[in-house]
Amino acid sequence: MRYFKKTLYVSVAVFCLLYGGCKKAEKAERAKWIYPSARKESVVDVYHGVEVADPYRWLEDADSAETGEWVEQQNRLSGDFVSSFGGREAVRKRLEHLWNYARYSAPWKKGGRYFYRKNDGLQNQSVLYVQESLGSEPAVVINPNLLSEDGTIALSTTAVSEDGRLLAYGLSASGSDQQEIKVLDIDGGGDYEEVLKWCKFTSIAWRHDREGFFYDRFPEPNSVAPEDRNNYNRVYWHKLGTEQSEDPLVYERPDEKELGFSPMITEDGEFLILNVYHGTDVKNRVYYRGVSSEEDFVRLLDDADARYEFIGNTGGVFYFHTDSGAARGRIIAIDINEPGRENWREIVAEQRDVIDYAAFINNHFVVAYLHDVCHQLKIYDSSGVYVKEISLPGIGRVSGLWGKQDDSEMFFSFSSFLFPSTSYRCDFAEDKPTIFQEPQIDFDASGYETKQVFYDSKDGTRVPMFITHKKGLVLDGDNPTLLYGYGGFNITIKPSFSISNIVWLEQGGVYAVANLRGGTEYGERWHEEGMLGNKQNVFDDFICAAEWLIENKYTSSKKLAIKGGSNGGLLTSACMLQRPELFVAIVCQVPVTDMLRFHKFTVGRYWIPEYGNAEASAEEFKYLYAYSPLHNIKSGVEYPPIFVTSADTDDRVVPSHAKKFVATLQEKGGGENPILLRVETKAGHGGGKPTSKIIEEVTDVYSFLFKTLNITYKNH
Repeated sequence: MRYFKKTLYVSVAVFCLLYGGCKKAEKAERAKWIYPSARKESVVDVYHGVEVADPYRWLEDADSAETGEWVEQQNRLSGDFVSSFGGREAVRKRLEHLWNYARYSAPWKKGGRYFYRKNDGLQNQSVLYVQESLGSEPAVVINPNLLSEDGTIALSTTAVSEDGRLLAYGLSASGSDQQEIKVLDIDGGGDYEEVLKWCKFTSIAWRHDREGFFYDRFPEPNSVAPEDRNNYNRVYWHKLGTEQSEDPLVYERPDEKELGFSPMITEDGEFLILNVYHGTDVKNRVYYRGVSSEEDFVRLLDDADARYEFIGNTGGVFYFHTDSGAARGRIIAIDINEPGRENWREIVAEQRDVIDYAAFINNHFVVAYLHDVCHQLKIYDSSGVYVKEISLPGIGRVSGLWGKQDDSEMFFSFSSFLFPSTSYRCDFAEDKPTIFQEPQIDFDASGYETKQVFYDSKDGTRVPMFITHKKGLVLDGDNPTLLYGYGGFNITIKPSFSISNIVWLEQGGVYAVANLRGGTEYGERWHEEGMLGNKQNVFDDFICAAEWLIENKYTSSKKLAIKGGSNGGLLTSACMLQRPELFVAIVCQVPVTDMLRFHKFTVGRYWIPEYGNAEASAEEFKYLYAYSPLHNIKSGVEYPPIFVTSADTDDRVVPSHAKKFVATLQEKGGGENPILLRVETKAGHGGGKPTSKIIEEVTDVYSFLFKTLNITYKNH
């Protein structure tokens, strides 16, 4: 991004700092900002009798020259601001140094081979490797860094054939959710000729005879109306070595065009299973048929009444992790020959702690429980009898859990706020896992600590929060604090390691993570209490977290910043509007801000089960309109400094959310604090973003925060 070009749109304060060291800089900092001009249109929509203006709708057209020029001016303004922070280059160098360490995923096993991803440090994309045995030398399977000069082509979906010799893999460009699927002969080193298009969020299921695989995709763009390009998901069979045009259709539901299908094949190779979903709703359906059958699918679970995650089978007995009849989860067995609910058998009953996920490994159930948002791994035999608990390195999260039903080993990664992700191997004959791959990072965590606290939200709900900081922190109300939250889509925000947080902690900052309702920290009820008409609970939880930090002398409103992205961008923007006096700075990344029109763009309609639909329901319009950030900006209010980020190729949360929100803020805001927009190029929503772009963006975020909070960066 071109940040250093002088512009008429730079604020008086930044102009003084950059061009001549104005002696009245402090006074100039309070001068009204001059923002890029944004024309207003007379666009009005009527929702259930209520007129709603949308004067900046022209910014929804990302391809127009006018929008492009406006964005370029915004980027110059935000670029000049962060560049004026004197420690910016030191921040960037520290981030680059910290990031330069080898990172590994947990391995998975196919055909006796071990596969995993590794990033040497500053590689833009992680590389897929294979090892013939635990002790053998790794070999590169595919290196996506060789596919583009700027690292913006990412390896997304990967599916290895049962014999470990073929790889079906998806590539996405510029952070897009769109994928193209190719097939690699791992030993021969070459790609097959076919390329499968129109794939998004695609699942791939190899048949065990390796003749081909089942996959899901969307229609060709010219075969449906533009508004239906993310509807009519279908399952196809692809025979290896043939053109996509020859792929026979396996399943579709034109009668319910919004349903999606994720195919998988059972480990015994006998059944093709479809996970049937509707947007982001956790209540799914499950269909199946014989893997070589031409008959119709059996709709085993078709009521969409609960969450059903298939975790394995023994012949015709299917095992599911479900919240049906158990809000915190249980494991059940369904005999497909007697599938009636009265015949369901409970294997692992609901407990105090919620089941986050489960796997069927070594003919045992490995269950990842959440105990106050921290993982515990427990093992049960095939009849549900408790066997033992797997010892973990501490309080944190387990990810990448993998193992086969008939194998005696499993793998997983463990991480926490001060513990970099480390992969472990666990032999079922042993009580303690051993390290498989361990990162080496230039950070001494011994001088820091993480604690978990609980606070009361507005309605009295007890909410957990993690707080990380240097040991010996003085609770004098004067510590710069960064509060993070998400609160939605049944996503649990578990302890995890982040390089970017280290830079904040090293400067004496406090990092807090509030586990808001809307996630699944305590089961589906916790999620439901933060969705649809209950969404205000999420904002209340976050605001009460901020108030608790202030009341307990961790910080003050003059030192408290908040950060969130995507649904978390909705969170931070809404909380800023509701309580502007509570925060000193806002980092709002790839946000959802237009709650009346979000469903009209790309995959936005997937979120209707979570948010609602303002057009379809008067009741849903009422509560969406009440908190929609775009529609609740008040004129003349002095909002805190805000740094909004987006990306021109984000096809999940389209950048018009950020653009329209910033244009309205700049029009109506009080004017003394900066309202800044940073639009990245070729970056998307975040998935697959090159390391170089991540470092550049994090540098800008911390430059904004340090400058706004008057923190002098000290070299570490």
